[in-house]
Amino acid sequence: MTPPERLLWEQLKGEKLDGFKFRRQHPFAPYILDFYCPSKRFAIEVDGEAHSMGDNPQRDARRDSFLKSQGVRVMRVSADDVFREMNGVILTILDELTRS
Repeated sequence: MTPPERLLWEQLKGEKLDGFKFRRQHPFAPYILDFYCPSKRFAIEVDGEAHSMGDNPQRDARRDSFLKSQGVRVMRVSADDVFREMNGVILTILDELTRS
């Protein structure tokens, strides 16, 4: 795991986030999801700077489209936001989890 993934995992593990259970590095078909909440079919991907380079945006879009077709909602969080705005990231995740 990358440093921002480790920081976010500290907030998610052990059902700390309102009792929602997350798995880290969860395999899903041909992909490995950074974090996955099975009860909500919700994935969180932490994107570092490399995700905006080269063909990575297109690869991420294909990945997100595939996951959506499988009924998985994907939330992308920038690594910078994890470092600088963890409280905001957590509130946004909670908002997404309680939507459905």
